[in-house]
Formats: sequence, C-alpha cells, structure tokens
Amino acid sequence: MEFWGLVGLGFLLGVKHATEPDHVIAVSTIAAESRSLRRASLAGVYWGVGHTLTLLVVGTVLLAVRGQIPEKWSLSLEFLVGIMLVALGINALNFRTRRVHSHAHWHGGLRHIHFHEHPDGRTDDHRHRHTELSYVKAGLVGVVHGLAGSAAMAILAASTAETIWQGMLYIVVFGAGTVLGMGVCTTAVGLPFALTADRRASLNRALGAAAGALSVVYGAYYMYHLGVSEGLFRLWLEA
Repeated sequence: MEFWGLVGLGFLLGVKHATEPDHVIAVSTIAAESRSLRRASLAGVYWGVGHTLTLLVVGTVLLAVRGQIPEKWSLSLEFLVGIMLVALGINALNFRTRRVHSHAHWHGGLRHIHFHEHPDGRTDDHRHRHTELSYVKAGLVGVVHGLAGSAAMAILAASTAETIWQGMLYIVVFGAGTVLGMGVCTTAVGLPFALTADRRASLNRALGAAAGALSVVYGAYYMYHLGVSEGLFRLWLEA
C-alpha cells in the first residue's frame, strides 16, 4: 500500500513536472504554429509521449545496472535543452518576420483562413499546401527533455521502488502525469493562437514573435546558468 501511495504521488509529480518553464516555453513555440486548438493540444500529448518513452528506456537501463549518469553528462544533456530552446525560438521568430498575409477560401465545403507568403513577389498566386502541425517535432522536443531528466528520474524511481518492475511502473505513471499536464498546458497556451488565427493576423504574429523571443532569452539564460552557476564549463575544461 505504501508503494501504491508513492505511485499515486508520482502521477501528481508528473503533472507538476510538465509545467516547468523550459517545458512550457518549448511547446509554446510549437503550439504557436497551429491554427487549431485541437492540434495544439495534441502537440502537448506527443511531447509527453516522447518524454515518457525516453525516461522509460534510459531509466530502466540505469535501474537494471544500478548506475547513474555522470554529472558532466547530466549537465551536458541539460545544456542541450538550452540550445534547443534557442533554436525553437529563432525558428518561431523567422516564421513571424516573413512577409505573410492571410486570405479566405473554400475547401471541402468549408470556409477557412490560410496564412502564406509570396517569396517570388506574385501577390495573385494563392496556391498553398495544407500543412499539419509537426507532431514529430513535438515528440522530438519531448525526447530531448526526457534525456535531460533521465538521471534525476532514475534516482527517484530507485528510491521509491524495491524491484526494477516497480521502478518501471513508477516511471510509466509519472509519464502519464506529464502527458496529462502538458496536454492541459498546450491547450491553455494554444488558445490565444487559435482565437486570433482567423481574424487577428497581426496579433497572432505578435504572440508568436513573443513566444519565440521568450524561448531565445530563456534558452540563453538556461545555458549560462548551467555553464557558470552549475559549473558545467569548468567540468568541460577539466576533461
């Protein structure tokens, strides 16, 4: 009964884990690409799945060999998150600074709005492709976050469980909490983008640019903190 109580606590910790700033900021740059609230919500779910699978694989290996990731590697994986945040932010800013405009048309019996650009200068050409929000991209972002958190997750699971199977169960339940938590977060983050997608193009672009800028600034701060405050740069120089 004590273990199952800890498993239940693990689920709640998973929900809380999803709301960490670097997680929310990363998925916000992805949710900003969507004109649909449903797709933005699914992006969070794909993030959670990628995050959980990585934690499960790496955490299980560490539990099996009763090993730990060296501090240098653990901090380096965290540093990779900072690089990813900067890259996601730059990509969002690049998209928002293009000469993009919107127009309405009918497709499949439904009227909808499309944002597109005219790289060749032809403003009368409205041909477009129906591109989907990159769920693969969201999943890969979750994988990177999972790698960065694997060391701490393995320690937490080992301290909670008596067997490797219990440790794996704890990680799965923790992951289920992160999927739920991130699904809720991306729904909340994606709501203003979905509401402004059709009729508030300028506001939509401003919101996307703000998400991109925040990701760049936070990513740069994240790398500085790990490198200086946590001593990662010193560990690299000592190698």
